[in-house]
Amino acid sequence: MLINDLSLFVRVADCGSIAGAAVELDISAAAASAGLKRLEKQLDAVLFIRTTRSLRLTAQGERYLIHCREALASLLLGEQALASEKGTISGELTVSVSSDFGRNVLLPWLDGFLNDYPNLSIKLDIGDNLSHFLHDKIDVALRYGQPPDSNQVAFTICNTRRILCASPGYIAQHGMPETLAQLSQHNCLIFKLDQRDHDLWSFNRDQQQYKVRVSGNRSSNDAEITRRWAVAGQGIVFKVALDVADDLKTGKLVPILTEYIGESVALNLICPGREHVTPVMLLLRDKLRQHCQQLLL
Repeated sequence: MLINDLSLFVRVADCGSIAGAAVELDISAAAASAGLKRLEKQLDAVLFIRTTRSLRLTAQGERYLIHCREALASLLLGEQALASEKGTISGELTVSVSSDFGRNVLLPWLDGFLNDYPNLSIKLDIGDNLSHFLHDKIDVALRYGQPPDSNQVAFTICNTRRILCASPGYIAQHGMPETLAQLSQHNCLIFKLDQRDHDLWSFNRDQQQYKVRVSGNRSSNDAEITRRWAVAGQGIVFKVALDVADDLKTGKLVPILTEYIGESVALNLICPGREHVTPVMLLLRDKLRQHCQQLLL
């Protein structure tokens, strides 16, 4: 498969016409049309619906375009790595990240990332509400779960789960719950997002699903606050394992009712559209995947 044909495919998708892409690539319209036909033949797929007045992507073309952009961006990144030292990676990246993961996990990773690429600058936007890419001028966002907009592109960084945990001090004072029903006798720390209390906690055990409504005297719209309350011995918290990995390793928090498996959660790196997938973003994605894999070992 020719790289030039992949680049042509992306340009045609962006321009909305074969002739427009041909002008940008300084080739003839006939050569551009031949390149597309060659790519479709190799893929055994129809990438565009062509009429005398319009050209639009098929469903297969839409899906392939995402991977094609990523592959071309990755190749460009490889060329940059071969052609020059790390320090030549430059530019500015605005990253939106949730409060807990941003403060407790991401910050030291970003320090190392910027040390490796001193000509790169990062603006960090911390908050648990999903930022508006255009309004807030966000390049990429790190969030748990799938993006609400199907036009956005999400790269999975890692898969993890929510776990019940509390401090040793809290357990010593209030006892260790032995069943999910006993959570009603404990002070549970509630995370509030979009004016809604997330007080219905879901678990699986032996292929059965369990949901428990919990309550407590503390709730916050900042996930980091609920973690701090838990470390301080104020109650039981239901957290993404990634966010409390260090607390669990150091013994500040201990897992509870481990026979019940908390709901699965994916950490995704999200950008507003296919055209925003850049080499720098893919570089950050790969670094985050490495760090998360090490942290969850």
